[in-house]
Amino acid sequence: MKVSIITATYNSASTLKDTLESVQSQSYGRIEHLIIDGQSKDDTLEIVKKYPHISQCISEKDNGIYEAMNKGIQLATGDIIGILNSDDFYAGNDVLEKVVKTFIETGCDAVYGDMIYVDLEDTGKIIRLWKSGNYKPGDFKWGWMPPHPTFFVRRELYEQYGSFNLHMKNSADYELMLRFIHKNGARLAYIKEVLVKMRTGGASNNSLSARLRANREDKQAWLINGLRPFWFTPYLKPLRKITQYLIK
Repeated sequence: MKVSIITATYNSASTLKDTLESVQSQSYGRIEHLIIDGQSKDDTLEIVKKYPHISQCISEKDNGIYEAMNKGIQLATGDIIGILNSDDFYAGNDVLEKVVKTFIETGCDAVYGDMIYVDLEDTGKIIRLWKSGNYKPGDFKWGWMPPHPTFFVRRELYEQYGSFNLHMKNSADYELMLRFIHKNGARLAYIKEVLVKMRTGGASNNSLSARLRANREDKQAWLINGLRPFWFTPYLKPLRKITQYLIK
């Protein structure tokens, strides 16, 4: 099975090296790494040139990270598609090997795992641990979702159910997973270990106003899919994050 990894970049020079090296060092051999750049003004593209494992890099103006991800999905030729942000990196060099093995052994539509948030400068310092847990139908109504950078999907799901909704500015990843999993019943397999490390400061979490916008979009995600959550569902999702700071 071929794995396509999509990394969207924009002025990502300060963190991109870790991302690229974590893909380059994977033990699994059939990887297509696509870089979708939004016309960076820093040294992002110069860094990309130093990594021969990269299959393709395009740099052109876009309307944000989700449009860049959609471009990558259109270009991807792998059987499995994963998204790795330009400030994230894989937790080990065997992550993709484990992901492919899980797809083969279970016949699932999508695989996900756990994720840790690390300090922006000291990536050895753990800030938050996101333990996904096994999915049960209906869990989205109780505020559940998997961490998107650990979410690997068969390309057929994108072809059948569509890609990221560009009307969403903060929660397009949540809407896509809600659509794939809760609405259309994608069959999931859970790898019970940390697959990705993410630096703190994501777009939907770096301010109160951004978090409030994301919460409003979470509600819209249900409406546009013709779904009815519990009245308290939008509040459970952020509340669940509190326990992720209780690192054991």
